[in-house]
Amino acid sequence: MIIAILGGTGPEGSGLGLRWAAAEHTIIIGSRLAEKGQGVAKELKTISPESDISGTDNLSAAHEADVVVLAVPYGAQQPTLAHVKEALTGKLVITVVAPVGKPAARVYRLPSGLSAAEEAREQLGENARIVAAFQNISAHHLADIDYHLDCDVLICGDSKDDKQQVISLCEDAGLRGINAGALQNASVVEGLTSLLIGINIRHRVKAAGIRITGI
Repeated sequence: MIIAILGGTGPEGSGLGLRWAAAEHTIIIGSRLAEKGQGVAKELKTISPESDISGTDNLSAAHEADVVVLAVPYGAQQPTLAHVKEALTGKLVITVVAPVGKPAARVYRLPSGLSAAEEAREQLGENARIVAAFQNISAHHLADIDYHLDCDVLICGDSKDDKQQVISLCEDAGLRGINAGALQNASVVEGLTSLLIGINIRHRVKAAGIRITGI
């Protein structure tokens, strides 16, 4: 599978890309500037030389991909989606965006009253295939592909088939994906990111996560 990671130069996007590349997916690191995407791809290749990893600009990456991962800061979501919208038609878009305000350890409510994932669907149109996932995964150990991440991925979306595809990608990254219901539920999942930031701060750790028990 060809996976484009828009904003893939950050620790979250590049870490996920490295893990998926190790699972033999083709990874394209997208960035606002093609040179930056190429630079990070080159760095990842030094970690995993046999992997199929390349870098380019966000629009080119989106055009080439089967699945697109949106891993930009919330403030860059609207302009990024506007720039690549025509390349996303019919494609599964996985958003890992989690809005945080100041202080970052308190839940931030968007003025729209929606989640960032729901805003993304509005920006792309009602027929967009949007799934929210990976918001609560710390980037601290992502790039260490031998490290076992002791947390689950809460997955929100309105298509059972699309969520199942994301669950499979979770497994490829060494994680357990949990179907957390409709895309509307993404506001709760996004808010958990701020709670985890606060837990990390108070307990002087870097990788607090969510684990669902009883299933």
